[in-house]
Amino acid sequence: MNKVILLVKRPFGKPTPDDFKIIHEEIPIAKDGELLLKTKYVSVDPYLRGRMNDSKSYVPPFELNKAIQSGIIAEVVDSKHVEFKKGDFVSGHLDWKEYQISNGKGLQKVDENEAKLSAYLGVLGMTGLTAYLGLTEIGLPKKDETLVVSGAAGAVGTIVGQIGKLLGCKVVGITGSDEKVALLTSKFQFDHAINYKTTPDLKKAIKNACPDGVDIYFDNVGGDISDAVLANINKYSRLPVCGAISLYNDTQVDLGPRLQPIILTKSATMRGFIIGDFFEKFPAATKQLAIWLKDDKITFSETIVEGFDQIPQAFMDLFEGKNEGKMIVKI
Repeated sequence: MNKVILLVKRPFGKPTPDDFKIIHEEIPIAKDGELLLKTKYVSVDPYLRGRMNDSKSYVPPFELNKAIQSGIIAEVVDSKHVEFKKGDFVSGHLDWKEYQISNGKGLQKVDENEAKLSAYLGVLGMTGLTAYLGLTEIGLPKKDETLVVSGAAGAVGTIVGQIGKLLGCKVVGITGSDEKVALLTSKFQFDHAINYKTTPDLKKAIKNACPDGVDIYFDNVGGDISDAVLANINKYSRLPVCGAISLYNDTQVDLGPRLQPIILTKSATMRGFIIGDFFEKFPAATKQLAIWLKDDKITFSETIVEGFDQIPQAFMDLFEGKNEGKMIVKI
């Protein structure tokens, strides 16, 4: 039988196990023009939380009692499609199912000889593209500028920081544990990292870490952390807004500082983005990331959880900060 994970309740606040249900159905059979896929790796990402709400956004919300979807690496186990053969590995936006049928639309072949398969969900997938294009297209980094990254030990944050270093920036990361601070400054070569959970005055700590001010702020979290960074931005600073994980589970409107005076007096540019905004730049960006990866100029971190049934828990663990780098479930 084939396992499927459904969204059965819309979460109120943080997701709970009761919001998900695992059902069993028959393994489907590929018809002409179709292929049967077996899930190998599943990406769980903070943005999925927004799709669990019944609200208008840049993508439709998940439907109740239907399979949840995310980035997946799958193996072709049967093919009646001219462009794919049995044994191929593909990446795509697919259902949380052990087996599923595809007509091939939206699938990209991936080569396990070029990089480990899970990397195509991370540094060579949407994660890497988000980091590279968000930083280079909106952050516009210049040599000797100061880049601050929140959610710095996460999948996107670790790559943003490394790219910033490659482009000549001083890089400061904000994260939530001493272990992650050590990881950022050793494995990922950040110049400085701050544990916001143990720092009594984050605004002052950022000022001390960035004596020349903040030129670029890559924002993955929003909330109080971003307020503290904004208090330290320079004139003409650029602020790519990638995510706001600190606010995703709020059940009431969050009240914070009014940003307009800061943005105005600093002549700053704050721009939110969805990675699809830069679709036409994907091939060149992927090529550059692959070169850096092959040349050992960037590295990546993964938290691998094993077992199809563990997908919901792995997703919920994102909001507890239990991941280092990309959170992936191996089937």
